[in-house]
Amino acid sequence: MLGRSPRMNLRALTSALTLAGLALAPMTSAAEAPIPRLVSENGRHALLVDGAPFLILGAQCHNSSAWPATLPEVWPAIGDIGANTLEIPIYWEQFEPEPGKYDTSIVDLIIDQAREAKVRVILLWFATWKNGSPNYIPLWMKAQPEKYPRMLGREDRPVHSLSPHASDTLEADKRAFRALMRHLREKDPPRTVIMVQPENEPGTWGSVRDYSPAAQQLFEAPVPIEALRAMGREHLAGANWDAAFARDADEFFHAWSVARFIGQVAAAGKEEYPLPMLVNTALRDPLSPPPPTHYQTGAPTDNVLPLWKAAAPAVDVLAPDIYLPGYAQYRRVCELYARPDNPLLIPETANAPLNARHFFTALGHGAIGWAPFGIDYTGYHNSPLGGDTGTPEKLAPFTLNYRIVGPMTREVAKLNFEGRLKATAEEPGVPSQVLDFGKWRAVVTYGIPFFGFATGAKGNPEPIGRALVAQIAEDKFLVAGAHCRVDFELADKSRLQRVYLRVEEGRYVDGIFQVRRLWNGDQTDWGLNFATSDLVVHATLGTF
Repeated sequence: MLGRSPRMNLRALTSALTLAGLALAPMTSAAEAPIPRLVSENGRHALLVDGAPFLILGAQCHNSSAWPATLPEVWPAIGDIGANTLEIPIYWEQFEPEPGKYDTSIVDLIIDQAREAKVRVILLWFATWKNGSPNYIPLWMKAQPEKYPRMLGREDRPVHSLSPHASDTLEADKRAFRALMRHLREKDPPRTVIMVQPENEPGTWGSVRDYSPAAQQLFEAPVPIEALRAMGREHLAGANWDAAFARDADEFFHAWSVARFIGQVAAAGKEEYPLPMLVNTALRDPLSPPPPTHYQTGAPTDNVLPLWKAAAPAVDVLAPDIYLPGYAQYRRVCELYARPDNPLLIPETANAPLNARHFFTALGHGAIGWAPFGIDYTGYHNSPLGGDTGTPEKLAPFTLNYRIVGPMTREVAKLNFEGRLKATAEEPGVPSQVLDFGKWRAVVTYGIPFFGFATGAKGNPEPIGRALVAQIAEDKFLVAGAHCRVDFELADKSRLQRVYLRVEEGRYVDGIFQVRRLWNGDQTDWGLNFATSDLVVHATLGTF
């Protein structure tokens, strides 16, 4: 469940803390920092790191890059993209090579090198499920399929996914995950590691659910009342899964089963060290949902989020991995996962260049973090799902995001938590968007000439524009973006007109906005233009 403090007032919190000092606190210090935690207020969320809101500017390395010999090819890419957080796997097969014997060397190496790089870490526990498969379980488990059984599909067809109903598998995973979290607690008082992800894209391909005798017995038993209540069907108390959910019964049963398993693993880990925990998920198309035989069932897909919340309360965040190609799909996923009971965090997204703008789509839905996948220089790339990010030049579309937001991540996280920030990305065929701030409206346009003589915006040749606007006072706004123009107008234009009283270009340094110059003339006559630099402006508006 989300960590909460009674009637938490963020302004009071941040006034008691020096954000600049927190942002730059050296992670090489042995001093014990506050444990990261999630807080919620008015349906919005923040991840507190060092006691203050933190925005994850993430980057996830490739699956096989978390080895001593390949880490030197990871850190340069993380530095070049400007990420403040690395998402990196921990492999069960490496961590527990023999039953009950744990090798923590790679964990220690990652933490030590992250501190040197001044980067935070989210550890990804590749264990019972990694993209639905058991490929990362230890060899000694693979050698005992009768003790750690795979699922059975219809007609007793074996499925390459471990059964969520096998108690030996659950106990082995809990025991190893406890050991990992216990070691993290001892190793990491400065809180270099800020979150942990138990499993990776859990669930199953190839069968909607497990049809083994153990699973079938549970399927035919009464549905747990918590599951019925989560789906608004408590009036069916005593019904089995088939009677309660009809055509959705198989899928809902499997989601509940996988969530219960992972919820217990997460709870065991939190007993050792209560870091925030997320579970990531492969998605189904939210606009044209296919049948469950065509996507990974058991995962926290959008149609079973209430079941997951009820079955796995120790999991703080259900997080979508977005590889869907369309703008409308991306936006819809953000809408579905940004819930009052669930912070939006995108731990994986396709690294194709056009996807870079969706960092701002996520921010516009209150995201606490975002990360493109496959960020390292190991020479591998996962096209066609993403792009080639093997050089600094090919990272450039993503680097621009973090150059813009990186110096002000604490401020952006705070403004987003307070509901004072809006952000957007260019939609194909839509050359203008409006961000509503009540009295004022920020009008974002794409593809217009530098001056305003031409009629109308036309959009960029490719939809690469993005913009961020935050209200820092009644008539004062923080504005940033790329490949766009931002102008302001009054919501009620019947009597008054807008005027720029003062436009300051600057940069946040240690939490303080330092003014570099004032804009006027060409720089303000037609609105505020943002191309490919990391410009940030404070715009004070007036009327006449």
